[in-house]
Amino acid sequence: MPATPTRRLIAVVVLVPVLAALALWAFAWPAARTAPRDLPLGVAGPPAAAAQMEKRMEQREGAFEIHRYADEAAARDAVEDRTVYGAVVVTPQGPELLTASAAGPAVAQFLQQAVAQQAAAAGTQVRTVDVVATPASDPRGAAFNAAVLPLALAGIAAGAVVTVLGLRGARAVTALLAASALVGVAAAGVAHSWLGVLTGDWWTEAAALGLSALAVSGAVAGLAALVGTAGMGIAGAVVMLLGNPFSGAASAPQMLPEPAGAIGQWLPPGAGTTLLRSVSYFDGAAATGPALTLTWWAALGLGAVLLGGALRARKARDEAATDGRELAAVG
Repeated sequence: MPATPTRRLIAVVVLVPVLAALALWAFAWPAARTAPRDLPLGVAGPPAAAAQMEKRMEQREGAFEIHRYADEAAARDAVEDRTVYGAVVVTPQGPELLTASAAGPAVAQFLQQAVAQQAAAAGTQVRTVDVVATPASDPRGAAFNAAVLPLALAGIAAGAVVTVLGLRGARAVTALLAASALVGVAAAGVAHSWLGVLTGDWWTEAAALGLSALAVSGAVAGLAALVGTAGMGIAGAVVMLLGNPFSGAASAPQMLPEPAGAIGQWLPPGAGTTLLRSVSYFDGAAATGPALTLTWWAALGLGAVLLGGALRARKARDEAATDGRELAAVG
């Protein structure tokens, strides 16, 4: 039975506030609960002094995951390899903090505050060294963070356009691949060549951006191919309401309340953000995990597009054969 105008009105009146509340929860909850949770932090120096510093940092229960290193060189390597977000090096002159603002300016600022408090309690001062700094054109990482939403929107738009235009099978896959590649090139041109926000290898960044767009567009088009146009809304909602706020782009996954941080890294926006940081600022360190996550999303999405196209073609052949038999029987 078709919905009456009254039922449609009630549906709209109820649905809009629910969606607004869901969006507010998804975006505001992680921001309001930002705090370190097992944030990887290195401690280096003489064993006795390092153990004392580690004990001090562990006073923040559950805040840090401490990694011990023999000296400053080993701690610096760990920061550059993205094993830890920072490291405290105990020296005769006082503690030295190694940070990597390129991994997240908010995290670097938090570490400075936390270590400074410990040093002040001991009557010393902290010298901070930014091992992997953000670009001079984007010192606070604001432009980098702002790139997450447009990239997700581009992927959703590409998947939706392919679906609306009725492209199926190999044609749909070709369109998604081409569109994502162009998105990657265009985004790298803007973020790297024009704004100077990205500082790594240009083509590697373009590939990472394109793979991120393909993971989203493939999911949107693939789900639509399997369940119909409603699949576009479902996939788009997951990316926008969970993927973006849970991505950790503005801070770090370990700064988000659980399980938001973990969920975000399994979704394209979070994995894409982590991959882009790695290839742009850390010479590809720790890029394998997020690259595999995006590849799985892209592969499953394109596979669903091909499967959906094959099922539709088979259904059309079966209907044509049924119609032919019915006409033959009538004749």
